[in-house]
Amino acid sequence: MHGGACVCDLAGDPADGAGAGVCENPRVFRLYLDSYMQRIVIAALLGAISLSACAQPASPAATTVAASATAAAPVSEDAAAQRVRDALRQLDPNFNPDYVGAAPFPGFREVIVSGQVMYVSDDGRFLMQSQPYDIEKRGMATSEGLLAYRRKLLATLPHADRIVFAPPNARHTISVFTDTECGYCRKLHQDIAELNRNGIAVEYLAFPRMGLGSKDYTDMVSVWCASDRKAAMTAAKGGAAPAAKNCTNPVAMQYTVGQQLGINGTPAIFAADGSQLGGYLPPAQIKAALDRLPAGGSR
Repeated sequence: MHGGACVCDLAGDPADGAGAGVCENPRVFRLYLDSYMQRIVIAALLGAISLSACAQPASPAATTVAASATAAAPVSEDAAAQRVRDALRQLDPNFNPDYVGAAPFPGFREVIVSGQVMYVSDDGRFLMQSQPYDIEKRGMATSEGLLAYRRKLLATLPHADRIVFAPPNARHTISVFTDTECGYCRKLHQDIAELNRNGIAVEYLAFPRMGLGSKDYTDMVSVWCASDRKAAMTAAKGGAAPAAKNCTNPVAMQYTVGQQLGINGTPAIFAADGSQLGGYLPPAQIKAALDRLPAGGSR
């Protein structure tokens, strides 16, 4: 059986944007396949290995260790994180996640690998693929640690390097990783005026879905190097081929940060607090999502 949430027993033998409104890019996924460990983890995340493989019986020794850990008294945050790191290193001694912190629900650590989010039980036994949905908040469950991780990455991309469409006195700001030829990106661009009327500033970041060196990439470099970047972006989103230009530009850097954020399709919309709102959403839904964020979380 494939798809759905995959829960793997790390005590036994190891095995396995984008939502609607996203133009996906298989090339980005392939870029995560640089190491043996990442092949295992991404396979787990995407359900490439069956649930029956994930559920293989644990070895007696490992089962004893896991059972002892479960029966033990609650451990500290640092101890739980270390236990999770140790468990993951059973899959590959060189494995080093980008982030390990408290999950938004009890009993698990949140782990980020190449921008992909997974959850590992505090005893280091179970790995879970799917990000949970918070019914009360009506959105994907995210921890403050994950939001801070995303904010730190987004903060590395200077405001001056973004292509900004903003109303006077904007109430909200969204960072949008975009592609000039993606259909959903073009649809979102058609909503710019409505978003601005709703007090929402749109700050574009480059994410050429076909990768660095592609025609998609060179077109985006041309947009960022244009004398009027906003006009060049609007023209490109309307289907016009950008006039070929080259200069010192942030396209590659923005693309790399997008990968670190786990983006595999465009548009990818982030609020100022690090919340990922989704792919394409109508203006009213974007506004509603931003209005639900805590004060200061959307600017």
